[in-house]
Amino acid sequence: MTRTVEHPGDRTLIASVQRALGLVEIVANSPRPVTAKALASASGLSLGTTYNLARTLVHEGYLSSEPDGFMLGSRFPAISAGSAEGVVSARIRSALHEVTDGLGVTAYLSRYTDGEVHLVDVVDAKGAPRLELWVGLHEAAHATALGKQILAALPNEDRLDYLARHRLDDLTPHTIRDRRMLLEQLERSAGPVLDREEYAIGVTCVAVPVRAPGVVAALAVAMPSETLQRTAPAEVARQLGRTAARLSLQLGAESPRRHGQFGL
Repeated sequence: MTRTVEHPGDRTLIASVQRALGLVEIVANSPRPVTAKALASASGLSLGTTYNLARTLVHEGYLSSEPDGFMLGSRFPAISAGSAEGVVSARIRSALHEVTDGLGVTAYLSRYTDGEVHLVDVVDAKGAPRLELWVGLHEAAHATALGKQILAALPNEDRLDYLARHRLDDLTPHTIRDRRMLLEQLERSAGPVLDREEYAIGVTCVAVPVRAPGVVAALAVAMPSETLQRTAPAEVARQLGRTAARLSLQLGAESPRRHGQFGL
């Protein structure tokens, strides 16, 4: 039986509706999918209650269930109205899922905003755990394919400004710490950028650019170095490039003002 709550002013409120709306609000305010466990923790509800409410919201279209958590669904007003935020988020998620489905590894998207490199979103592949960013991307752009791809795409003045404001910390024996050497590598880059165990030993990352008006971003995957050698870096780069090109065209349909407003 649904419990009711007596509210001052003789207004009767339905507690289950309040709880469901609370879950939607938590998901709406999160930049990434929210797991049932995280929803339960944030709402103070039991995991069972959270799951049942979320499942109902998914059935009604107000939430959608992704492999890594819940997102707003197509019937949520902001998205059904075609808001730029909802459209951009959906396109990014679709592109990342395309990469994970095609390559079987976790996919990442980064962006350059207000002079810094930020991680936008991650979609995990089953059986291929994500690379734990033990040093934040904003502090390790020089050692990651995600960061180096963005630095390579920046105008020279912006690239020099970024490097002047950030230390080139030594994360592994392969990390490039010499600014001149890093600049030469970035200036020579004309295609996919690789991080060959520069951020984490045993892990190689491949990144390609995502280009659109007002957007400087990078799409990347990280995988064990041995796996990449068997797969062939060129083939990985080709698959990434196809997805990045499609995403670039889609983001190009949005205005630069909206990209800046909604996270890209």
